[in-house]
Amino acid sequence: MQKATVSKLKDNLSAYLRKVRAGATVVIYDRDVPIAYIERIESSARGADRLALLRAQGLTRPARRSLSAKQLRILLGEGLPRTARLSEAVREERQQGR
Repeated sequence: MQKATVSKLKDNLSAYLRKVRAGATVVIYDRDVPIAYIERIESSARGADRLALLRAQGLTRPARRSLSAKQLRILLGEGLPRTARLSEAVREERQQGR
């Protein structure tokens, strides 16, 4: 386990991230008090596995309802004129009662 102060971490972030990628855990200290740690996220946690992990940690939750094809296109920015604004899309959604 590696130890680093906040100032050391700021000055050498790339080096510490390389250590984390290699499997080390870095404990961050602020005035000799441990405040956080950085650890590697397993690379096997992709797609559905990653989503299940995030749900288990309480960081996300399942959608209450599915998006329509139109809503999905809007979120992806497809089919919108270049001049379209987010506020216009929100206003349209509200007018449709969504």
